[in-house]
Amino acid sequence: MPHCTPEDLGLAALGEPLADDEAAHLADCESCRGEVARLRRAVDALAVPELAAPGPPVAPPPGLWAGIAAATGVSAAPRADVVAASAPAAGPVPDVVPGPLPAPVEPPTEPVAPVVPLRPRRSRLLLAAAAALVVGLGVGAGAVALANRGDDGVPVAATVLDPLDGSDASGRAEVVERADGTRVLQVELTAGAPAEGYYEAWLLDESVSGLIPLGVVRAGTEEFELPAGLDLGEYPVVDVSVEPLDGDPAHSGVSVARGQLDT
Repeated sequence: MPHCTPEDLGLAALGEPLADDEAAHLADCESCRGEVARLRRAVDALAVPELAAPGPPVAPPPGLWAGIAAATGVSAAPRADVVAASAPAAGPVPDVVPGPLPAPVEPPTEPVAPVVPLRPRRSRLLLAAAAALVVGLGVGAGAVALANRGDDGVPVAATVLDPLDGSDASGRAEVVERADGTRVLQVELTAGAPAEGYYEAWLLDESVSGLIPLGVVRAGTEEFELPAGLDLGEYPVVDVSVEPLDGDPAHSGVSVARGQLDT
């Protein structure tokens, strides 16, 4: 079976379901999974939690339709039932048609350009992900931080994250084993926002020559699921770095906090 299309990869990175054949291929294809991981890393780096939850509906201001009609020459008015249905549940429906409508404008003499229908929502989501890649925001593979699943688990290793090179970053890291046998690294980071780029968590070997990227980390507490079978004795160092939005998945070499797990 051929590799997943760029559209399917973008949809998978955004959490959209795929058709059975594409989902099965993605589960078995290391190359496609790596591409999805790179896309997810960009999405995670750009995520703004404060904007994730939709707000309450906002009624259009009075005079909005009159302004549209004046600019376009439309002579029709919106039906009262449509206006009422689009207004918030609380409060009166604003008067959006104050006064008489302007006279219609004569149609242009030049041919009007054809109207192109909008693509479905799935394609627009893909374009958003593709745009992030085009400007260099597909910043490499890495796991997205996992939400706390309500199972505290058993701590198996921990370390204090000490600041490096005069940075103000510090914190604590702890490896917790869940009841199902999976392990997560909980990173508690205290740091101001970087002037440029974003923070990323890593596991390093003691010689700092081998590394495993975990994902984007922000101030506060986040969790990262560790790969199955990972030997923490080989990768005991928890590292937090500042990464630029340059599309390079390699470590920037600019670490701000580090500690070694007591494995």
